[in-house]
Amino acid sequence: MDLLTDVPTQGLTLPAILAHQARVRSGHAFLRTPESAIGYASAHQRVEAYAAGLQAIGIGPRDRVVLFMANSVEHVLIWLAVNRIGAVNVPLNTALSGELLARSVRMVRPQALIVDADLAPVLAQVLKLAGCADRPVFVHTPDDPHSRGRALSGAGSLAELAMSSPVTPVEVDEPAPATMLFTSGSTGVPKACVLSHRYLVRQSQIHGKYLEFRPDDVLYTPFPLFHIDAATLTVGAALVTGATAALGKTFSASRFWHEVRACDATVFNFMGATANILWKQPRSSGDRDHRVRMAWGVPMPACERGWQERFGFPLVEVYGLTDAGVPAYQPLDEPRRPGSCGRVIPEYQVRIADQAGDPVPAGTEGEILIRSDDPCLLMNGYFDMPEATGKAFRGGWFHTGDIGRLDTDDHLYFVTRGKEVIRRRGENIAATDVEEAINAHPAVRESAAVGVPSELSEEDVKVFVVTQPGAMLRPEDVVEHCSRVLPRHMVPRYVELIRELPKTPTEKIERYRLAALPLTASTWDAVRPEGGPAAASTEQGETA
Repeated sequence: MDLLTDVPTQGLTLPAILAHQARVRSGHAFLRTPESAIGYASAHQRVEAYAAGLQAIGIGPRDRVVLFMANSVEHVLIWLAVNRIGAVNVPLNTALSGELLARSVRMVRPQALIVDADLAPVLAQVLKLAGCADRPVFVHTPDDPHSRGRALSGAGSLAELAMSSPVTPVEVDEPAPATMLFTSGSTGVPKACVLSHRYLVRQSQIHGKYLEFRPDDVLYTPFPLFHIDAATLTVGAALVTGATAALGKTFSASRFWHEVRACDATVFNFMGATANILWKQPRSSGDRDHRVRMAWGVPMPACERGWQERFGFPLVEVYGLTDAGVPAYQPLDEPRRPGSCGRVIPEYQVRIADQAGDPVPAGTEGEILIRSDDPCLLMNGYFDMPEATGKAFRGGWFHTGDIGRLDTDDHLYFVTRGKEVIRRRGENIAATDVEEAINAHPAVRESAAVGVPSELSEEDVKVFVVTQPGAMLRPEDVVEHCSRVLPRHMVPRYVELIRELPKTPTEKIERYRLAALPLTASTWDAVRPEGGPAAASTEQGETA
């Protein structure tokens, strides 16, 4: 069933699709949280009201509006209102503060800012530092809609921004900027990806097409709206399908299934180690007490082999990134090919290339390059970074920096992020391969592997390990386990037991932070085990 037959083909935007869905699916739930829900018609009315208010304070096409907000219905509505008038939505990482937050605000030079009340004190401290002290700020205060936020002098309330007057018509150019999403920053300083209106619509449509979303689906995500998975691939995909998007606040293993049931979710996405963390929770009679029919994400966890038997639904792998969209999907009507993250879809071309950018034979590892006949399926570029943009798009292809291979049937095999390769004794080691082996240990909750300088040249492997609650694990146990399941050159030299891994809000490990940590007395060295701490045994991941 095509729900978009009477939507104009020119100037197609997510707000235009919302207006359409408000007509044909008026009372159907568009957005849901564990506590509340809003239908398509009501959502459209509120988006129009916010859009009129933004126009009234002078916001227009291509102006940038920063949203410093957690996941909420209001966050989505104000995002769509910004796009409704041709302006650019810039959601920021809500974990930022101080100079890191000031740097992001300063980089995008917003014309207005909208902030949750509990984050207002954090934003207040950086407005002057970011050169935005004179910009209008509106505070979202759910418990008291008309509160202006005590921490921000002169701020308005988000409720007062909504107006009853009609929106002045705006002609939106599909390739024009609609959203700026920062790269995760898991390997260093984030860059702002400029994404067009067409990018948001087409990525949403493609995701719904290849994962076969239906109007009766409820797409749940616990990940933040400043990331493509929650914004485009959950909210956008639900919107173009006529389905429901369900938003959790953050990922929590203890709350996850409760929220899935509370939202009546049928689909969710996993990311990073989250599927493995769920797998390692104690088995429960509630493991199948849900309506979920599929979960999608990347990378495919080792627990995939037993997942469907335990939870009653399959895990589906895709490959993508904010900068270039999602060019590969696991075919739902075919058996999964072990190791493959999906087949390249017709909307894209993918090349595996050597260091010179030249294609390599099928089955050979190299850098994953991406392009499309529709340039809007990739980002417009990195905001105010022409040199970085040119480097990324050199030779007519987007250079991902990821390492992978293609088989003769265009199935893509992701090997590792380029910056996650450890070079040891003339061999390239994928950090994820080491982590997968360690995570299979029953006492391990999760782990991270990084390369550290070696006295013999190149690098040695260092791993950081978080244990299961209550589990006892020694560093030498980790090395002994790796010696049984990994080639010799991949067995870590250094082991450090820690309480938790540093992560981005999208659950990606911040490896650059771990790699920068020095070797200390708490670092166990397999070459000099006698030089390690006397009591290496730890409980619940506490550093020895």
